[in-house]
Amino acid sequence: MIALLVLACAVVLGAAAAEAHPHVWITAKSELIYAPDGTITGIRHAWTFDDMFSSYALQGIEAKTKGAYSREELAALAQTNVESLKEYAYFTFAKADGKKQKFTEPVDYFLEYKDTALTLHFTLPVKIPFKARELSLEVFDPTYFIDFQYAEKNPVKLVGAAGDCKMQFQRPNDGSAAAQKLGEQNFLDGSAANFAMMFANKILVECP
Repeated sequence: MIALLVLACAVVLGAAAAEAHPHVWITAKSELIYAPDGTITGIRHAWTFDDMFSSYALQGIEAKTKGAYSREELAALAQTNVESLKEYAYFTFAKADGKKQKFTEPVDYFLEYKDTALTLHFTLPVKIPFKARELSLEVFDPTYFIDFQYAEKNPVKLVGAAGDCKMQFQRPNDGSAAAQKLGEQNFLDGSAANFAMMFANKILVECP
């Protein structure tokens, strides 16, 4: 995915624009999936890309109906996207009672095209299902190449969780101007990694 995004920005935005962050914007929704016994089994994401990137990504893909793309026609692109997410930890970072959790390869993935935008749907299973009194989940790009903003309505849902589980959702601070001043190289060499955490979307779930 990142390789495709970099190429898209170089062509669509041009070298001058590449000095600023971010380059791609995603509107996200997420669902935390619980099993009947209360264990967390995975996270279901829906990431809608901005119009400019969506338009670029669709170049070269033939559609039977002009201006419309089926899941089948977008299947190869969807596979490329989810396979390349692994290198970047799927931009999804979870801790259960303070312990980091790992994810396996995405499943049930597909791309949807609607209103001139592409949305990548995929389920991210946890490597080992777990129970947690306190779950912390962050979604962000440490390099701030991609800006993740959660939808205003129903950004996060708990699916199958016990009724006494409580969730808090925290949107990131707005440090966009400062990010642009730091420049490209600060993010690429990792020197601004802590700064990038300002842009993390944080999901906190407490289950007694």
